[in-house]
Amino acid sequence: MTSYADAGVDIEAGDRAVELMKSRVARSRRPEVVDDASGFAGLFDASAFLRYRRPLLATSTDGVGTKVMLAQQLGKHDTIGIDLVGMVVDDLVVCGAEPLFMTDYIACGKVVPERIADIVGGVAEGCRLAGCALVGGETAEHPGAMGPDEYDLAGAGTGVVEADEMLGPDRVVPGDVVLGLASSGVHSNGYSLVRHVIKTAGLGLEQELPELGRTLGEELLEPTRIYSLDCLALIRETEVHALAHITGGGLAANLARSLPGTVDALLDRNSWTPPAIFEVLAGRGGVPQEEMDKTFNLGVGMCAIVPAAEADKALALLNGRGLPAWVLGEVVPGEGRARFRQ
Repeated sequence: MTSYADAGVDIEAGDRAVELMKSRVARSRRPEVVDDASGFAGLFDASAFLRYRRPLLATSTDGVGTKVMLAQQLGKHDTIGIDLVGMVVDDLVVCGAEPLFMTDYIACGKVVPERIADIVGGVAEGCRLAGCALVGGETAEHPGAMGPDEYDLAGAGTGVVEADEMLGPDRVVPGDVVLGLASSGVHSNGYSLVRHVIKTAGLGLEQELPELGRTLGEELLEPTRIYSLDCLALIRETEVHALAHITGGGLAANLARSLPGTVDALLDRNSWTPPAIFEVLAGRGGVPQEEMDKTFNLGVGMCAIVPAAEADKALALLNGRGLPAWVLGEVVPGEGRARFRQ
């Protein structure tokens, strides 16, 4: 007789993975989470929205790209979930939304319970860092479609913002200041180019590079910085006109999305020093500046656009929370572009 196990799907391993991850997921719980005994759905108490005059729900979905391939190569699976959360919740906070809850989806060639628990544990830790709850998810075993050590993950998040407090380009005016919020490194964008550089330059993930002070693999798996709680604190305590999450496409392209068509953002390259990993990628890989600019965050993971009178207060708040931030540029009349000073 032929069984599901004969086809490569291990239901018992999936059940064990669920048991292993339960305690980690519990650490991300918010008081609004309601238990569903069946486990088919995640429940969130919407009566929390009664304190809003006109609550708008915001939603975002993302993955972590080919960074998962490096995690698989190095056998380190407990931080890639943090990357996933960062990609989702920090898109939500750009409009001023507080991230409330997330769900995740993992597809793999073979369910290894400890590995799945590590991945989901990272997602739960990211949710804890973001102040949101991990309310559900799915793990799917795809034998034949993926190798036994291969997996991919994606997630979706929901947040809420008061309608008349939503941030966006319409608030940005000439004279505003652009603040740069430091990234923790490459984050989760541009890893196809990263892997190409590793291959063509003959670099090894276990290789310790003097510029980095640790191995290349350790540097590249550094989790994405999660900005949501810092940005929400900034919104509460200062005046913020817009935010921009610097992901695929680089600094200028993402910042331009938060500008109206009547202004430009002039940025000063001399205002910060990109982390050493970007010098490694550019130098060892022969990647020109133009390509670096449109592929990587170059050390700026988020931008905040604030009135000039609020800049000092905003910087003091962010730096006081342990998040390096600085004046990156200014807003001037223009055509909706972000560009570097010549």
